[in-house]
Amino acid sequence: MTIASLAPPTPLAEVGPRAFHLCIDMQRIFAEPTEWHTPSMAAILPNIVRLAEARPEATLYSRFTVPANAVSATGRWQAYYERWSMFTGETMDPGLIDLVEPLGRLAVPGSVYDKPTYSLFEASAFVDRLAAEGTDTLLFTGVETDVCVLATLLAAVDRGFRVVAVADALTSSSEASHRAVLDLVLPRMPDQIEIATTDAVLAAWRE
Repeated sequence: MTIASLAPPTPLAEVGPRAFHLCIDMQRIFAEPTEWHTPSMAAILPNIVRLAEARPEATLYSRFTVPANAVSATGRWQAYYERWSMFTGETMDPGLIDLVEPLGRLAVPGSVYDKPTYSLFEASAFVDRLAAEGTDTLLFTGVETDVCVLATLLAAVDRGFRVVAVADALTSSSEASHRAVLDLVLPRMPDQIEIATTDAVLAAWRE
């Protein structure tokens, strides 16, 4: 089964002008052959680009950032970066944090938010932006479906946003976990989480 076939072919209710497309962690660190490589990113990138090109001013990007070293991380993140010591400021090429192209070129000024944690809602500037814009809907794309996407998505649910998971624009380094989130976890919350295709989102999104 392909990534695209996971989304149900049901129409999506209209998405209004107070929506943001939230592109999670489409970065070189996951796209390139590192220990965190997610090969299927290449398959979803064209759909993310379609959304970003359609609504550049309404597309926000997150970047997963790393600490200078394991000791400077907080709590159990220290153990995490002791394991993944190759992904600290002491050893890593800083350019790996960058967005993949062409997303890097499509990102408008002020649209990129850094986070040292899984959930983007831990970034106060992002939270403030949503409040200032009167945001009511978040459309999720990016990686990884079962980690940073899921953490941010559930935080959005907790805050009462309308949440749409764009299934053919999401992926993970673990196909099994990706499938489990889309097929089993998210459908448990049908009143709060919708699953749609890129085509359905583009058809439903109004100015």
